[in-house]
Amino acid sequence: MKDHAHSSPVTRDPVCGMTVDPHAGKPSATHDGHSYHFCSQGCHDKFVAAPEDYIEAKDPVCGMTVNRGTAVHFHKLEGEKFYFCSENCESKFKADPEAYLGDRPAPKAMPEGTQYTCPMHPEIVEDQPGDCPKCGMALEPMTPSADQGPNPELVDFRKRLWIAGPLAAAVFILEMGTHIGVPFEDWIGARPFLWLQFALATPVLWLCRPFFVRGWKSVTNRSPNMWTLIALGTAAAYGFSLVSLLAPGIFPEALRDMHGQPPVYFEAAAVILVLVLLGQIMELTAREKTGDAIRALMDLAPKTARRVSDAGEEDMPLDQVQAGDRLRVRPGETVPVDGAIIEGGSTIDESMLTGEPVPVEKAEGDRVTGGTLNKTGSFVMEAQSVGAETTLSRIVSMVGQAQRSRAPIQGLADRVALFFVPAVVACAVLAFIAWMVFGPSPALGYAVVAAVSVLIIACPCALGLATPMSVMVGTGRGASEGVLVRDAEALERFAKVDVLVVDKTGTLTEGRPTLTDVMALEGEKEHILSLVAALERGSEHPLAEAILAGAKDAPKLEAEGFEAITGKGVMARIEGRQVAFGNAALMRDCGADPDQVVDRIEALQDEGKTAMMLAEADRIIGVIAVADRIKETTPEAIKALHEAGLRIVMATGDSERTAAAVARKLGIDEIRAGVSPEGKAKLVEELRKGGASVAMAGDGVNDAPALAAADVGIAMGTGADVAVESAGLTLVKGDLRGIVKARRLAQAVMRNIRQNLFFAFAYNTAGVPIAAGILYPLFGVLLSPVIAALAMSLSSVSVIGNALRLRGQKL
Repeated sequence: MKDHAHSSPVTRDPVCGMTVDPHAGKPSATHDGHSYHFCSQGCHDKFVAAPEDYIEAKDPVCGMTVNRGTAVHFHKLEGEKFYFCSENCESKFKADPEAYLGDRPAPKAMPEGTQYTCPMHPEIVEDQPGDCPKCGMALEPMTPSADQGPNPELVDFRKRLWIAGPLAAAVFILEMGTHIGVPFEDWIGARPFLWLQFALATPVLWLCRPFFVRGWKSVTNRSPNMWTLIALGTAAAYGFSLVSLLAPGIFPEALRDMHGQPPVYFEAAAVILVLVLLGQIMELTAREKTGDAIRALMDLAPKTARRVSDAGEEDMPLDQVQAGDRLRVRPGETVPVDGAIIEGGSTIDESMLTGEPVPVEKAEGDRVTGGTLNKTGSFVMEAQSVGAETTLSRIVSMVGQAQRSRAPIQGLADRVALFFVPAVVACAVLAFIAWMVFGPSPALGYAVVAAVSVLIIACPCALGLATPMSVMVGTGRGASEGVLVRDAEALERFAKVDVLVVDKTGTLTEGRPTLTDVMALEGEKEHILSLVAALERGSEHPLAEAILAGAKDAPKLEAEGFEAITGKGVMARIEGRQVAFGNAALMRDCGADPDQVVDRIEALQDEGKTAMMLAEADRIIGVIAVADRIKETTPEAIKALHEAGLRIVMATGDSERTAAAVARKLGIDEIRAGVSPEGKAKLVEELRKGGASVAMAGDGVNDAPALAAADVGIAMGTGADVAVESAGLTLVKGDLRGIVKARRLAQAVMRNIRQNLFFAFAYNTAGVPIAAGILYPLFGVLLSPVIAALAMSLSSVSVIGNALRLRGQKL
């Protein structure tokens, strides 16, 4: 059965699953009358080699056939890609993937000896997974692994929510319905009505018992936090309600309802716990996605390598390759490990490391790096760095370390928990003692009511909602403007950023070479272009595609006796004359003097262009230049970012001359050229140590360590998967103007969060003394727990209402 529900709703790379802008100049291919677009040349080549492997996929939930190139709903699990016909199927799969994976092998366990740490308290290191003894967060493995399965805590919490959510909703409707005039008690009966609430709420508390375990640990470890208050508040509400249900006679008549029943707060306990459970699922989901960056990086390395020995050639697992092994790398394959070429030569796409779109010529003696793509020739290399010593492994380690070092956002509620929690408990205890000593008869009833009212009114419902509600509404607003936000931390940090580090290729520029200049020293420009195009049609030269695209309207000529000279250029006979196109070394081989055009070549290079010469016999007759053009929107964006008070630093793997040319045109404040992936991360650390708050914008694998190390990483949505997964913010359109929008969004969201926290704390500051009974000696007013629960709900409503104002925020 085919999926006809959506007609080309998105454009997705059918190989890796990444969404692609079809107008971004990325590689494309046509198969069976349909066009497919790819994030990189590597995915394009895989598709062309075996298109039937990548066109369709089966929805694991309903079994429908889904077009991989246009699937709206997509999910990665344990490195495997899944496509869905609808949001409903995707949600079912995410909630319980094991139910749809059939007899697939279970995810591999973490390597033996793996240690676990808390992202909020890195000093906590344990040999087993579990919860942090200080804050209750789940511990994370310190060793990056591509085989790490789905977070078991997240899977467990989702299952709990599927049951607890409807039960809490039911008890909430029953209790709140009576306050708005729905006569549930008359229909069911007063006592059965209370027992029904008990029956619905009790399973919710059982399902949320991990929160009570965390609360108890916070007490035994003498580290009070919000789990302490959540456990106390919900336990007090439930315990008070249970006493009311089993021993109604101890409560004074003044506290009974119109049916003569004492108050119960089962709904308060159940709803608070489900809201906390939902918040934990949102947090765990965001944290699990950070692991996608590690898996995307590890996917760059092949699973096997082809070893050459005296006995012949054989494929072997990558982890068995040893230093000194001779390995063959064929066209279209990925270089398995770091080493040097000992036989043959080729053109290598090193954009994974440098970010530059132009592949590099490699010959015997040149170094090659694991994870880079072999474009044309076949060669034999000697393995020199293997396992954890490869450049790719070091990048993986850097990304993992940077992610662990960044604690999730800590709201004001968490930072003052050490004082706030003991203060609330002290107020409840003092209120109980005061009512027992000075209160009217029955003193116990009034004392219990006052103590429970304090704990209920202080239960951190509004505090818990203050940050996630603002973030949820703000991220939705950002998404509508093409700014995707991974978590609240990214917004909090970006509002304070004062230095922006930007990659050049694909961020400031279009990320692909285009023909820019045709200089004719003899004859017409059109004829020069025709000659070059004739040579490049038979060439695998890295810049051939750009030149042929620029010469598509030029008259076509035929080349004979074509010859490609590695590292120099190409030669052939055209119209009976010997013609050569390439660099200065090739010109000298042909007897032509490149010095006669050196001034023109250097002038083009000063503009950031790559220049090549065309010779006929022993005369240079033309110069051709290509360049990676600056995006049309970049100058406007740079100007706006300067006006926003940001200092802009460009870090690129390209040459100093090319980087300087781009910087001059855009007014960049500072440039760092020839920078490696490690160098970009070191630059970020250097700026941070100097007191700057740093954001990093990039789109390539080589940017991933810096994106993870920066205070805020900003990825271009048209870039590499690993860059997107390493970043806190993603610009869907790959347009730097999105950074300006993101800055305004971050400042608006943080302002809204501070307002919400003010509401929540002001409410607690005023509500706790009233709940304790401070008004009773003056006015004879004792706050009923019913009013306390209602006040708690109203405080949440005020927080939600304020957060919803972000939907109208202008960016």
